Amino acid sequence: MMTIRRPLGQFGSQHARPTSHWLVCLIALAVTSSVDGANPNAAVKPNPGTASLRLTNADWPWWRGRTRDGVAPAGQHPPKAWSAEQNVLWKTAVPGRGHASVTVVGQRVFLPTADTKQQLQSVICLNRQTGQTLWSRPIHRGALETKGHQRSSQASATIACDGERLFVNFLNAGSMITTALDLDGQLIWQKKICQFETHQGFGSSPAIYDKLVIVTADNRSGGLIAALDRQTGKSVWSHRRPKMPNYTSPTILTAAGRDQVLLAGCNLVSSFDPLSGKKLWETAGATTECVTTMVTDGQRVFASGGYPKNHLQAVRADGTGQVDWENNTRVYVPSMLVDAEHLYCVTDAGIAMCWNSATGKQLWKHRLGGTFNASAVLVNNHIYATNEKGHTFIFEANPQRFQLVAENIIGDEVFASPVICGDSVYLRTATVAENSRQEFIYCIKNSKQ
Repeated sequence: MMTIRRPLGQFGSQHARPTSHWLVCLIALAVTSSVDGANPNAAVKPNPGTASLRLTNADWPWWRGRTRDGVAPAGQHPPKAWSAEQNVLWKTAVPGRGHASVTVVGQRVFLPTADTKQQLQSVICLNRQTGQTLWSRPIHRGALETKGHQRSSQASATIACDGERLFVNFLNAGSMITTALDLDGQLIWQKKICQFETHQGFGSSPAIYDKLVIVTADNRSGGLIAALDRQTGKSVWSHRRPKMPNYTSPTILTAAGRDQVLLAGCNLVSSFDPLSGKKLWETAGATTECVTTMVTDGQRVFASGGYPKNHLQAVRADGTGQVDWENNTRVYVPSMLVDAEHLYCVTDAGIAMCWNSATGKQLWKHRLGGTFNASAVLVNNHIYATNEKGHTFIFEANPQRFQLVAENIIGDEVFASPVICGDSVYLRTATVAENSRQEFIYCIKNSKQ
């Protein structure tokens, strides 16, 4: 049964965590090794700033997964076929609306949601094995934003989890606010990052690096990129941003031999040192408004935007600002993928494409169909891409040719990106009938496993 607690204060102060918190953490860590058959000792693709975190291959702890690039750990065996009746381990209705992906750590699934009728923004926790609601924690009551694009949501930022704490960004009362909870949903700290003037909406997800959580809030009133201490919420470093609307999330990738916080938009491609906040380099590029999260092939970073022009570019990550190639492909909302020396995308208009990442040579393109908001996920040489109507296309990450593997449909509406971990696919969907809309979280797994 869902437990509702009283909402947090507007800007709550730090609170001591309950003694049960540590027991919950230990239980979650102990059981992770048995979740969905994943091996916690299996080799993990290197990813910066996470060596001290107790996470496993079976986890998807933040936006775009452990390696921050939409690539699931090797050795996963998610299903390639499903329907509303086939290979559904569980299906759970969730209140309100949100475009954030789920976050999966240990035995728990976390997601933010917003109920505009009740004027409530919350974090919900589900049991990973059964989908049962374990708790629901109100974060903000009242003052939800009414401006912005009609297709945006008030819960579009994916939660980040370090194994002990949850970090969630909400736009509320004209400000972007970051909140830290423990795994039981109890408040640890809450911090106003900056004032926020809404244009289309807000959806920037937090990024974890070492002892920090890094957040951004680009907007017309003058945004901020800030690094906060994960335990206390104290500001460690910050930079003002241009007075322009932008929607992308910060990411931390290893490129040109060093860890870099990368951020596109506001007519810039920017790089910062994660720990000190020192600006490593910055170059004119991308566009004013970006949604996609940047990726890298190790030498170049790839940024794309959709307003005021369609633009995709490959920028050297060594600080020279050299643009190796660029084109006018509209990859505005769905983030791209890199596999070996190749860059893959599904455009907003539903066209799958592949380029040589070094030269920008187009190797193939193929129309999938539909409008895409969700970002694709790569697992075991297969790309899973879900369109707005709940239609998931699975095709090979093959630079030689487009090869469709499977097509599956669940739900009437999908804005959230799929999550693949522990041999399961997690989808946030909605059914729409006349004037009613109901969101669901699906856990999809091969029934024979």
